[in-house]
Formats: sequence, structure tokens, C-alpha cells
Amino acid sequence: MREGHRGTGPGAITPDGCAVELYARLPVGAEPDIVAAAVPRGARILELGCGVGRMTHPLLERGFTVTAVDESAEMLERVRGARTIRSAIEDLDLGERFDAVLLASFLVHTGDTEVRRGLLRTCARHLTDDGCVLIQREGADYHTDLPRERVDPSGFTVRILSSEPVGDGVHAVQAEYEFPDAVWTQTFRARPLTDTQFEEALAEAGLRVDRALTDDGIWVRAVAMT
Repeated sequence: MREGHRGTGPGAITPDGCAVELYARLPVGAEPDIVAAAVPRGARILELGCGVGRMTHPLLERGFTVTAVDESAEMLERVRGARTIRSAIEDLDLGERFDAVLLASFLVHTGDTEVRRGLLRTCARHLTDDGCVLIQREGADYHTDLPRERVDPSGFTVRILSSEPVGDGVHAVQAEYEFPDAVWTQTFRARPLTDTQFEEALAEAGLRVDRALTDDGIWVRAVAMT
């Protein structure tokens, strides 16, 4: 288990506190459409932190070629139809380049600055010259107005219970997912980033913001600096 991360509930728990069975239940959402609109038709995509394939499978259905990476063997067992690679993202070096690299699930907000640097370097070194990195950021109010909850139309409730500063700009976040037949919790470390801090982190890896992909700025398209 990574430092500051833990999870509870039925089934396997990954090193960052994610429950495999929980993520197998979560709905897909709009993310595959956001990705599809931002990359060329039929693009080769490197998906970093693919989990159980919630985004992998819809992207395959849309005609993309996906290489799916995760550090959890239990997560990768759920992925179908894609090339899968078990690895920590920050250590990955395939010696290949892709049209698009996908860094979702707020991974750019990891509490460990060195891990974040490794994540973004991995993104940059796997890009084609005209490729792009699609990054999911936290929303502006992610760490405020807590606790809060959202009832999903499919019948479960997700709660962000707390976000407490633990030093050096890092927060310990507690989340809960309640289904009619099971409850999962996850505690993880997250580092809020201002727009300036986010752009500086990208620049350190040789990347820059190209444009926001959503009105709320949560999804961003980045490209190599020239």
C-alpha cells in the first residue's frame, strides 16, 4: 500500500486504496466522448492507470487502439481487448510513441511531488511529435464545501467526507461509495494545484497546455513544448 493510502470493502484493494470490485461497478460517464473528440480518428492511445477498463472498453469500441497500463494485476484481469502492461506509471518506458497519452483519475494531483514528476515524464516520453496528453484535473471546489454527496442515477451514493491538510500542501481525502449491498471507502493523498502550479509542473516535463476540453477545466489537452 502506498503511504497515506488505504481502502476498505469487499474484494481486492490496490496499492493506492482503490477497490477493484467497486471500479467494476462504476458507470462509464462522458469521459470516452471527451477523449474521442480530442484525438484523431483511430489514434493509438496509451492509457495510464486504466483500472478495470471503464474507459478502455468504450475507446476500443470507438475504433481506437489502446495500450492499457496499471500497477494492479487484479485490475488488469478485468480489461478485455487491449494490450495490457503491469507497471507503476512513473517507471514505464516502452520505447514506443503514441498519438495520445491518457492520464485520468486525478493522478496528476498525487501528493508525492516526485511521483507526479515521474508521471508527467512518462507522458512526455511516449508522445509522438504531434501527439497530445489528455489530463483530468480536480475541480476548483474539490477540497471545499465538505462533506458532500452525489446520488448516481444507477442507484449508488458517492461521498467526499473530508479533505484535511497534512503538510507541504498535501491533503488526506476520505471518500465513501455506498451501494445497496456493499460499502467501500478510500483514503488517499492529493495535492491541489493552481493553474500556475499545474502549468509549471507540465513545463518541467516539457509539456504545455494546449486547451481545456471541458467548460469546468477538469479535462485539459497538453502538447510538447516547441
